[in-house]
Amino acid sequence: MEKSAKGLLPDEYFMELALREAQKAFDSGEVPVGAVVVCRNKVIGRAHNLTERLNDVTAHAEMQAITAAAHYLGGKYLVGCTLYVTLEPCTMCAGALHWAQLGRLVYAADDEKRGYSREPGRLLHPKTTVNRGVLQAKAAGLLKEFFGSRR
Repeated sequence: MEKSAKGLLPDEYFMELALREAQKAFDSGEVPVGAVVVCRNKVIGRAHNLTERLNDVTAHAEMQAITAAAHYLGGKYLVGCTLYVTLEPCTMCAGALHWAQLGRLVYAADDEKRGYSREPGRLLHPKTTVNRGVLQAKAAGLLKEFFGSRR
């Protein structure tokens, strides 16, 4: 794999962008999860958690990024696209990614309590490939700092 201008591998580069979104969430009092959707090496959607701001339990970073990417593409399917997200998607988000027919999912930190992989059965689309653990320490550190400050 070629490295980007910053010397990072492509997955690391795009995960850094997702981490910037997570920081925005952190700064506004939201659970620090960020997401970007990439198609042909171009960011076509980016978002962070907005559940508190919008008073909406479905306003997860992934859901917001899916919507932004679909608007950009002018269609509901994300075949050939990659979602980079700082935390393993929950079952709701995994279901949405299934219906969007996402090509690839890359996430940083595992969600030991609510991650989709904890649920029986396959929630992602059968053709979706998954890469986990990209910049895991950074994402987990931000989450730990957030929840530590609230206890």
